Amino acid sequence: MTILVTGGAGFIGSNFVLDWLAQNDEPVVNLDNLTYAGNLENLATLQNDARHIFVKGDIGDYDLGLSLLRRHNIRAVVNFAAESHVDRSIHGPEDFIQTNILGSFRLLEAVRSYWNGLEPEAKQAFRFLHVSTDEVYGSLEKTDPPFSETHQYQPNSPYSASKAASDHLVRSYHHTYGLPVLTTNCSNNYGPYHFPEKLIPLCIQNALAGKALPIYGDGQQIRDWLYVKDHCSAIRCVLQSGRVGEVYNVGGWNEKANLDVVNILCVILDQLSPRADGKSYAEQITYVTDRPGHDRRYAIDAGKLERELGWKPAETFETGIRKTVQWYLDHQGWVNNVLSGDYQSWLEKNYAGRSA
Repeated sequence: MTILVTGGAGFIGSNFVLDWLAQNDEPVVNLDNLTYAGNLENLATLQNDARHIFVKGDIGDYDLGLSLLRRHNIRAVVNFAAESHVDRSIHGPEDFIQTNILGSFRLLEAVRSYWNGLEPEAKQAFRFLHVSTDEVYGSLEKTDPPFSETHQYQPNSPYSASKAASDHLVRSYHHTYGLPVLTTNCSNNYGPYHFPEKLIPLCIQNALAGKALPIYGDGQQIRDWLYVKDHCSAIRCVLQSGRVGEVYNVGGWNEKANLDVVNILCVILDQLSPRADGKSYAEQITYVTDRPGHDRRYAIDAGKLERELGWKPAETFETGIRKTVQWYLDHQGWVNNVLSGDYQSWLEKNYAGRSA
């Protein structure tokens, strides 16, 4: 038996592939188009591992998807492939429509064709797990209860709107065609191999480089933070035991304001890699113009996943963030390779026009 992982060279996808193969011998076919956030260096330890079959390609390529499913006798698909950065979706929404909506549709069509041709026992055992985000639910006030799986969808950015559309497509393929689907909606992930445009890795690198630590607006945007390896364990749990057609929220039970997160990072960096002048990295914090439509608070109620499947995160924010900072300090070669080329031009485009 073999699983197909899409987007398996990205941040969460590569962590999932690495953890999957560390825990069992079931092969992985890894389909990734290697856009700016896809990085085969994340998977360097699997270079000579026959269990890992990498294919460069687009989830929107129906013929490729169908051929991979048939050739490798795929018994489950885990779909991570997505354009996933809100700021990028504001600057250029079309890529998000193409990948997250049209790409998901064509992947679902390939899976439906393959699934319809399976023998009854294999057809019943097959699963399509779609990895989504809490951003599809919109924004919360401070006193609102966390998002549950029945919360109304209210996406506020081109990114979250495109993910919401893909979620609806997945649901429709179950209710219309009977495709055995599962959907997970996760909170903000952090951890190893995170592309350094997101808040935590960006601030770690800027701090070490003596650059400003940019905080949008007043820095009081609240997020629930989930260590990426906890997310991977939740996906394995849902894939194995989740009820077909159901949605499971995955969260870390760690609500933190962005400013608090950056201050915690500075404290850890002060301990693990202090500045030469003895001052705190917190002196590099700079407030910049907020982004348009910035959601104020996300919070995930992951109680259903714990009640039904017994899953809960292994890491607190305090343990996970320390592991994350140490990983980046220990892997500056990886970071330096990522920081070349397109990423540099993106940082200039996104932050150059924001007044302090």
